[in-house]
Amino acid sequence: MAGKNKDETKLTKREKAESVLRKAVEEFHPAIILASSFSLEDIVLMHMISRIRKDARVFAIDTGRLNEETYQCAEQIRRTTGLNIEWVFPRFEDVQKLEQTKGLYSFRTSLDDRHECCQIRKVEPLLRALKGQKAWITGLRRDQNVTREDLSYVEKDDAHDGIFKINPLLEWDDQDLRDYIKDNNLPYSSLYDRGYTSIGCEPCTRATAPGEHPRAGRWWWESPEHKECGLHVDYSA
Repeated sequence: MAGKNKDETKLTKREKAESVLRKAVEEFHPAIILASSFSLEDIVLMHMISRIRKDARVFAIDTGRLNEETYQCAEQIRRTTGLNIEWVFPRFEDVQKLEQTKGLYSFRTSLDDRHECCQIRKVEPLLRALKGQKAWITGLRRDQNVTREDLSYVEKDDAHDGIFKINPLLEWDDQDLRDYIKDNNLPYSSLYDRGYTSIGCEPCTRATAPGEHPRAGRWWWESPEHKECGLHVDYSA
């Protein structure tokens, strides 16, 4: 991507995110796509990108295990922004084989079994969604987990054929997200009002207690360094 403007260090976090996003869309559209799981981060990004291009591309992965509240939020933000959401699904044969051979909750048996479930329901669909793209946009933030502390605004994603990965909300915190959503009167998942701080598949996500890390509710039976589904980590290396 093009070099940085000298004045970018003076931008607010909101202005910086909008600048990073706009430059990426202007450079790569239509071969750039926003990944949305309808988290607070993704709601912000969907609103931002809709103001840049109404035909900006957004995709979401329906793992088959999402909360009903996630579907409701998806429909609300689709109507609010006017963006088309490209839904991607796991391969039926892979899900059927997993559930018939290992049952419905194999992901709680071991880390390897959990990775297998995420591989089938999330990672493989992601590979199809990113095929042929030059860049993808994520809502990753540095403060989300120990595995995300070294993120940059723009990265080469070696796990996905070296395409660019754009992380506009890199420096944001939860309050930044909530302020933006409030300022723009945007819909968001009602799960956040019930103590959820990070939302994934229904059986792998719970509300967090005061003082817990925001990602503590994801795969709560695992150690913090393991709390990735594979969308942002190359487990094949």
